Amino acid sequence: QVQLVESGGGLVQPGGSLRLSCAASGSFFSINAMGWYRQAAGKQRELVATITSGGSTNYADSVKGRFTISRDNAKNTVSLQMNSLKPEDTAVYLCNADVVVFRYWFPSEYWGQGTQVTVSS
Repeated sequence: QVQLVESGGGLVQPGGSLRLSCAASGSFFSINAMGWYRQAAGKQRELVATITSGGSTNYADSVKGRFTISRDNAKNTVSLQMNSLKPEDTAVYLCNADVVVFRYWFPSEYWGQGTQVTVSS
């Protein structure tokens, strides 16, 4: 079974920074894209940033220039560096990965449990 475990959330003041990390564990062949999504209270889940196994990135317009996604393919981890945080960034942040469990299989989507990020003074 594949597990994604996030860490690094917390409370930060506006303008501050946080770094989220997510580690994939279990038995699998490879991981394609990895990414971060967020869900604020009463709102739909939205994409924050994604990164392919080759390092191509995609960001939501609302975080461009402030957030940076990165990954370590050897360690099966993905990170999100969040700078210049705003109150509207407050949400549960969830890690996502497209995992090829067995060679030649189609990838399956996995989600972490989420980590709370609160931006408030």
